[in-house]
This record gives sequence, structure tokens and C-alpha cells, in this order.
Amino acid sequence: MSPLDLLAQPAYFAAVAVVMGLVVGSFLNVVIHRLPKMLEREWAAQCTEFFGERAATGPGSNPASQPASQPASPPAPQPKYNLAVPRSACPGCGARITALQNIPVLSWLALRGRCASCGNRISPRYPVVEAISGLAAGFCAYRFGFGPQALSAMLFVWSMIALAVIDYDTQLLPDDITLPLLWAGLLVNLGGGFVDLRSAVIGAVAGYLALWSVYWLFKFATGKEGMGYGDFKLLSAIGAWFGWQMLTLVVLMSSVVGAAVGIGLMVFAGHGRGKPIPFGPYLAIAGVIALFWGRELNRAWLGLV
Repeated sequence: MSPLDLLAQPAYFAAVAVVMGLVVGSFLNVVIHRLPKMLEREWAAQCTEFFGERAATGPGSNPASQPASQPASPPAPQPKYNLAVPRSACPGCGARITALQNIPVLSWLALRGRCASCGNRISPRYPVVEAISGLAAGFCAYRFGFGPQALSAMLFVWSMIALAVIDYDTQLLPDDITLPLLWAGLLVNLGGGFVDLRSAVIGAVAGYLALWSVYWLFKFATGKEGMGYGDFKLLSAIGAWFGWQMLTLVVLMSSVVGAAVGIGLMVFAGHGRGKPIPFGPYLAIAGVIALFWGRELNRAWLGLV
């Protein structure tokens, strides 16, 4: 039996998908932790460059019309920081995390959630993200079977996990994930992966415009911003993956879940009414539900209507 024939076996494919998802989940932890910091560094560098130029030429002046002057001193170089560099280390003692200490879920359990060098506590979020990524990949393999549709579904779910946790932490939905996800959805549906291309294109446009309209209506009515532009892009990406037919269901599910969680936080956790609650995690949850059970739920929803 060839490797492809073996992968076509449902149980074997699901097992391989779980292992692959665990590994990807470990990488998602790096993305969740580092990508917001990378964006902050990029914004800080842009601000330094902008204000450095204004300081050198004077406010309100045209740099091209100014005489040559002493250039502003460049900012001190920062150490390289991206998704690969530096290597993962304990935030408490700075000890490098070895390969054996970086096995998804198992290493955290073996170390009892503590650093091997200093005993500093390691957040349980890391194995939780890895476990969810692995189990979700296995379910994608089970739900869609061996083929490109299952692999596409895994990519979508992994992106939703990263976006949900980043937005929960920072109230940011990075363009570095949402925009490639949008284009990936259109490419997947170029051959009718989940919906036809026409529905995907309309879904991308309608998804963005739907929340964009809500944003401006709320701003005109209250003078406040009710959500960020990242939410528009995330719903646009979901529309690109599953078509305009799924948008009403996604918005409804995310709104109901978000309202329930928000009320629960205010009642039981003392969450202030004026404190913002990120909407991205609820959109992400609704998007994953739409991936697995969207058609059935849509039929039931339309039947009730």
C-alpha cells in the first residue's frame, strides 16, 4: 500500500492530522505571542522615522524646500525579532527551551507546567492552543475526508484560532492574517472548494460592507466607535470562504455568543460596562461553526424564518 493509499484511510488520515495540528498549534503560540509585538515595533519605527523627519525640517515645512541640515540621529538598532528569531526562552530566567521541552502538550505535562530551569509557571494556554489545533485538524480530516478540502479547512481553523486569541489579548486583528485569509478563501473557491466563486466574491464584499455600515451607523448615533476595521476584514474573509449565503448566520451566531459572554462578564466578573469587549473571537467561533455545520444550520434558520 502506497503512502497516499494509507493517508486515504479515514482513521490514519485523522491521526496524522491530529499530530500535524499539534505541531502547527505550537507554531500558533509563537504567532500569538510575537506578531502583536512585531507590529508594535514596526509602528514605533515608523513613528520615529516620521517625527524624526519633522524635527529635522520643522513642523509644517516641505522637506524638499529646506536647506541641508544636520540629519536627525538614527534610533538605536534593536535586536532582530520575528517569528523565527530569537529562539523561544523562559520569560523568567531566559533559559533556552530545548527541543525535548517543546513537544506539544506532552512537554508541558511532563514539566508540570513549569520551567525546567527556574520553576517559573508556564501558562496552560500553550497546551490548550496546541490541543485545540490538533483536535480541530483531526475533526477536519474526519469531516471532509482525505483531499484538498480538508487541508483548506485546517488552514481556516488554525487562522481562526490565532486571530481569536490575538484579538482577545490585544483587541487587534492583524492584516498579516486577515488579508491573506481573504485571498486564500477566494483561491480555494476558484475551483468550488466550499462555494462557487461568484458567491465567494459577493460574500467577501458583503461581509466587509455589512460591518462597515454598522460601524458608521453606530458612530453617527453615539459618536463612539463600536468595533475596529479588523472585524470588517475578518467577516469579509469568512464571506470569501463560505459565500454570502452564510453571512447572516455568522453575524447572528457571533452576536448572540458575544452578548451572552458580555453579560456574563459584567454580572459575574465585574467587567465594566465601558470596557470594550473584542468581537473577533466570536466571529472566529461563528466562522468555525459555519465551516462544519453551516449548511445544516442555514437550512434550519431559513426554515424558521
